[in-house]
Amino acid sequence: MTIILHVSSSPRRQRSASLEAAHSFITNYHGHMPDTQVKHLDLWDIELPEFDKSAMAAKYAGLAGTPLTPAQQQAWDRLRQLASHLHEADLLLFSMPLWNFSIPYKLKHFIDLVSQKDILFSFDPEFGFSGLLTGKKAIVVYARGLSYANDSFTPSQEYDYQKVYFEMWLKFVGITDIESVIVEKTLFGSEIDGEARRHACLQAEQLAERLALSHQAARIPS
Repeated sequence: MTIILHVSSSPRRQRSASLEAAHSFITNYHGHMPDTQVKHLDLWDIELPEFDKSAMAAKYAGLAGTPLTPAQQQAWDRLRQLASHLHEADLLLFSMPLWNFSIPYKLKHFIDLVSQKDILFSFDPEFGFSGLLTGKKAIVVYARGLSYANDSFTPSQEYDYQKVYFEMWLKFVGITDIESVIVEKTLFGSEIDGEARRHACLQAEQLAERLALSHQAARIPS
């Protein structure tokens, strides 16, 4: 059974363009693969812990190889439990709006919590970092109010720190199989916004169908 984890970071709920496209993906994929288990991690619905002095001390105790105190162990266990959602899933679906040309602070908070040595990556002094989420696929839905085309007044090479940062993080933690759906110009009026959403939802549905059919084919004995 395939497990999809949807990590959402928009507080808009009903009006969110990123959630709309993500739901189109899930609905279409589940229609082709009804035994798929879908889990939702809404970063506005859960209490993300602070990366406080106990968590920081646990981090450096781990790096030094010294035993953790009970408070440090409790803080570290919370980070492991939060990251376990990512480890347990086969397919990771992230949906996010662009805030101040980057990702929402709730998503950055989540990333800062779970991106720890021996939780999402390992480190070797000779060979460097190795991500621990290998073998997984990520689908990322990005929503932007403006256009980030090269001929726009906000070209992506200068203003887009959303997609470039998030895909760097995915690769850092071991995920190299990445596909994206982008919704742009949602602030250009209802007609353009509606068309952008329809196009993104169609793209998400087509992507879901392609992946589901590929997974179905992989199940057929040769």
